[in-house]
Amino acid sequence: MEADEVSIREQNFHSQICFLLFAVLYIVSYFIITRYKRKADEQEDEDAIVNRISLFLSTFTLAVSAGAVLLLPFSIISNEILLSFPQNYYIQWLNGSLIHGLWNLASLFSNLCLFVLMPFAFFFLESEGFAGLKKGIRARILETLVMLILLALLILGIVWVASALIDNDAASMESLYDLWEFYLPYLYSCISLMGCLLLLLCTPVGLSRMFTVMGQLLVKPTILEDLDEQMYIITLEEEAIQRKLNGISSTLENQTVELEQELEKVKCKKTNLERRKKASAWERNLVYPAVMILLLIETSISVLLVAFNILYLLVDETAMPKGSGGPGIGNASLSTFGFVGAALEIILIFYLMVSSVVGFYSLRFFENFIPRKDDTTMTKIIGNCVSILVLSSALPVMSRTLGITRFDLLGDFGRFNWLGNFYIVLSYNLLFAIMTTLCLVRKFTSAVREELLKALGLDKLHLSNNPRDSETKPSANGHQKTL
Repeated sequence: MEADEVSIREQNFHSQICFLLFAVLYIVSYFIITRYKRKADEQEDEDAIVNRISLFLSTFTLAVSAGAVLLLPFSIISNEILLSFPQNYYIQWLNGSLIHGLWNLASLFSNLCLFVLMPFAFFFLESEGFAGLKKGIRARILETLVMLILLALLILGIVWVASALIDNDAASMESLYDLWEFYLPYLYSCISLMGCLLLLLCTPVGLSRMFTVMGQLLVKPTILEDLDEQMYIITLEEEAIQRKLNGISSTLENQTVELEQELEKVKCKKTNLERRKKASAWERNLVYPAVMILLLIETSISVLLVAFNILYLLVDETAMPKGSGGPGIGNASLSTFGFVGAALEIILIFYLMVSSVVGFYSLRFFENFIPRKDDTTMTKIIGNCVSILVLSSALPVMSRTLGITRFDLLGDFGRFNWLGNFYIVLSYNLLFAIMTTLCLVRKFTSAVREELLKALGLDKLHLSNNPRDSETKPSANGHQKTL
């Protein structure tokens, strides 16, 4: 009886911890979404109720995405803490039962958001009610439910056809009747594979783009530059454009809009110059080089870990993501270097996630998904939440597949069939290492390549013109130069 009471108390305590963690993530996600949500949608009518429900569902999805991202680092650090203080009474609640429960909840909520809540939010937002029925919330809910049922039947039919074409076996066909134990994990496995392929495309691009993004956020060193003269030139340009605007009549709207856009760009450049001028010598000459070196080290370590993982895959079967069940939580260290190695793994996991998000929004196909402050529609917010959910759900799988961490996936995360395929895992590692190396080489040799093309007279062909990575700034003599 005492053991049962202790188990019940432990489960209740774990439930309270899970609720508290999710509540914090939900509040943070709500503030993030309301920061970008278009304020014009806030009206007191039927559409406002629909927008509010879609907002709550999107917030829930974003909170689940954040939980999926934090789950793997939390598990790694919990394992190291249990190893460091095995007999400490105050951390006994941080055990394998809690970690397993969090992984199962993350897997369950990811499935729920991906297959139910987000499709419901999108169809509910676009619904108007069937013709002939009384307009209202009930009619829109009815139309949304019908669309969800049709979508479920369509996906079920696609999976049946795919299963018949790939594995025409009676046992595999009968297993599809088991909706909860086979169909949903199988479908989520396919979505996870798509997410890993998307990460394979986004992460190498993001790793190279991180240098440009951090260069825009930080103050660069002033080497052979005269900031006072650049400020003088920018001020003259601003005054000249302002005089043109004052002299143009209100009937010439096209010229007015173009001049206003040009004036905004000049003001933005002036603001950046003022920030560089006010920055201290430490911020200019120490922070920027240190951050660039840190990014280069983290990227190099990631590529080296993937290269070592490729060698492990070739010589050891247990290096497969589905190779072994693992020693369990709190029984053995997940890193060769102990706590320091675990901390490095956590840093790399967060770095890969940030790089994947940067690379995702850097791709031309997803440029329209970029949210803008106070000017993002609910439809675009739903699309962003789904994209981030797919990326965050695939992040633990990608980290384990690339050998960034040796933590064995728990819950439904470890039930993916393709994780046991040697050729898929090996090809994934090879492609990641090759694509990341090519993106970095292209990034750091772009300036040399541009100069060679100019020397050969081929610069007019725009063979290597990448306006996203280049930054234009006025030089001391007033001309534009590209770094």
